[in-house]
Amino acid sequence: MDITPKKGWRTKLHDIIYEADTPGGKLFDLVLFIVIIASILFVMLESVNSIDEKYHNFLDISEWVITILFTIEYIARIITVKKPLNYVFSFYGIIDLLSTIPKYISLIFGGIHALAALRALRLLRVFRILKLARYLGASNNLVNALKASKAKISVFLFAVLIIAIILGTIMYLVEGEENGFSNIPKSVYWCIVTLTTVGFGDIAPQTPLGQFIASLVMILGYGIIAVPTGIVSAEYTAQSKPKKQDTHNNVSLNSQSCENCLAENHKDKADYCYNCGEKLHI
Repeated sequence: MDITPKKGWRTKLHDIIYEADTPGGKLFDLVLFIVIIASILFVMLESVNSIDEKYHNFLDISEWVITILFTIEYIARIITVKKPLNYVFSFYGIIDLLSTIPKYISLIFGGIHALAALRALRLLRVFRILKLARYLGASNNLVNALKASKAKISVFLFAVLIIAIILGTIMYLVEGEENGFSNIPKSVYWCIVTLTTVGFGDIAPQTPLGQFIASLVMILGYGIIAVPTGIVSAEYTAQSKPKKQDTHNNVSLNSQSCENCLAENHKDKADYCYNCGEKLHI
């Protein structure tokens, strides 16, 4: 006799929207992925005047259809969790809202093309759909390496800033206002641009001595770029070593999402949420 309790419609809808390991959840994520890519494509095409003039009605109707679909999904995500505010004020909840409201705002205040940038935030939702956090566990090592390197990189950047001020002042004295180095801040700007090997070309030394100093700055720039990379790489290696020794203890993660607190990355075969203790849907 099957004593498994029947799932209500909210529970079933939660499994479809928040889970990626169920047939319904996989289909939902696939459809949502296609809609997100299509919406980004439409935003890009809308920015091309020649295409927008020819297919404006089609792009506008398509955007409205996509906006309505996102609105329905946003509401569904709210009503299928026990604590809606947890979702509303979560990172992805804010992203979902910001990527949905631009079309409604343009309806009230007229066409505001600047809001297209908000619609482009929909692309961030791909990270949730693909559950990339499961496969990018090494990103934690990178974050820890950056934190561990913070003091060293700060000192290094401070030293680079001092060098830029000194060399910029020297170039101001060597080149002078007649060659475009009209003041020390502008000369420091040139030095920073040259050190980073960007080289806009809006200011260039004209005297032989200035060109010689510029050559030294360019060569110095290559070394400066390599230093922070080496610092972070060393810390990243140090962060990775302990985990290599514990690879046999690594536990694979699933895509279950807690209906109560929206916590993810639970262990396989987990029955309860590690964060709040809520019963998970099996």
